[in-house]
Formats: sequence, C-alpha cells, structure tokens
Amino acid sequence: MPYELYYWPGLQGRGEFVRLALEEAGADYIDVARGPEKKGQGVDAMMAILESNSEHHIPFAPPFLKDGDLIIPHVANILLYLGPKLDLSPQDEDLRYVANGLQLTITDIVAEVHDTHHPIANSLYYEDQKDAAKQRSADFLRNRLPKYLDYFERVLRQNPSGDRHIVGDRLTYVDLSLFQLAEGFTYAFPRAMHGFKTRYPALAALHDAIRERPNIMRYLGSKRRIAFNEGGIFRHYRELDYP
Repeated sequence: MPYELYYWPGLQGRGEFVRLALEEAGADYIDVARGPEKKGQGVDAMMAILESNSEHHIPFAPPFLKDGDLIIPHVANILLYLGPKLDLSPQDEDLRYVANGLQLTITDIVAEVHDTHHPIANSLYYEDQKDAAKQRSADFLRNRLPKYLDYFERVLRQNPSGDRHIVGDRLTYVDLSLFQLAEGFTYAFPRAMHGFKTRYPALAALHDAIRERPNIMRYLGSKRRIAFNEGGIFRHYRELDYP
C-alpha cells in the first residue's frame, strides 16, 4: 500500500520535509489532502482523522503519515520512521539518533522562522502584528539564523566521513531537510542570504548537490512541488528582510 501523507494543500510548510524524502526515494505515496474528494481524499479526509472520536492514536496536527493502520505524527518522528524504510538513514544504528537530533534542531529553527511573521499569535493576521514581526525578524536574522547556519556548517565540516553529508558517509533525510532550509531562507530573506555560498561553503555545496539529484530535480520541475507562498512557513515580506 502507498504511504499516505496528510498536510494542508497549497502549502509546502512542514510537509515538504517529508515529501522530499518520499520523492528522493521514489516511494509510492498519496498526498491525501491534495487529492480528489471522489476518491475519498481532500481536506475532509484529513480532518476526519484529526477530529475522530474513535481513532486510538489521533495526531495533534498535520503533517502526519499513515502506513497501513499506523499513524505517525511530527516531521522528525515521521523521518525517523521512514528513514530506514527509504534507505535514507545512516546504516550505523547509533548514528540514526544523531540524525534524529539534527532533524529536531531543524524543527527548532523552522518554529523560529514561523515566528518571524507571527510573533504574537497564530490567530492574528500578519498585518495585525507587523511591528512585532519586524523586531522579531531583525533579531532572528542578526542572531539566530547565523547561529544555526554556523552550527550546521561546523557539523558538515567535522563529519569524519567527509563534508558531503551531514551525518555518516551517505545521503540521509537530514541532507534533504538542509536543502529545504536553504531554499526557504533564500525565498524568505534574499537580502539576508546574499553571500550564503561564501559564508557557508559546505552547506551551499550540499544544497547544490541535492538539487542535482535526478529524483529531486524531476520533483522540483513537476506540479507536485508547490511554490513558496505567503501562506506557508517561509514567507517573503520585504520589510522583514535586510541586507
């Protein structure tokens, strides 16, 4: 049976980290909420699980993955589960926990990116918290983003297997997630990301290598790849970016 991925249609968001792993592996999967209702898919199918009164293990929010009867929530948890099945985890089982730790760190920065445009409340429109967003973004770009990127650059360089991959000596889902981070930051903060390749050569080389992988290249050029937009996590508001 194909994997079933549940995430909001029209958004890359957190679901994109899972999509990249499934696409790289050439896995058979259904992006359920984007599917036709006549096939039992669409947003209603996702909400039926989230609002179920009988499902034993309901997830709190998308993304979540169904593999048969098993429901796995949270991006890092989903990738920890999928990694060995898709051959996107380190072969050394101990290193799988290192990979999970790196993915959880990515989870942290994704949450901080979201808060650059919604620093007060999710329930408010961006326009209702724009002044706070400017302050939050300035601090994020000045202090937090360099701290995270410096960290990932160091991990890549200090990987004893070489700096082509973030952990171990083979491609993992964490490499794919770092590619997505670089893509998202470049979309959201193009001025702040100017000079990225010079400041972070190992991360930039990893990003470029992932982009050239055949399955990823096909995916990026397909209709399955949703364009970045101002409904997602990575949003471009010129007033929040700075050189």
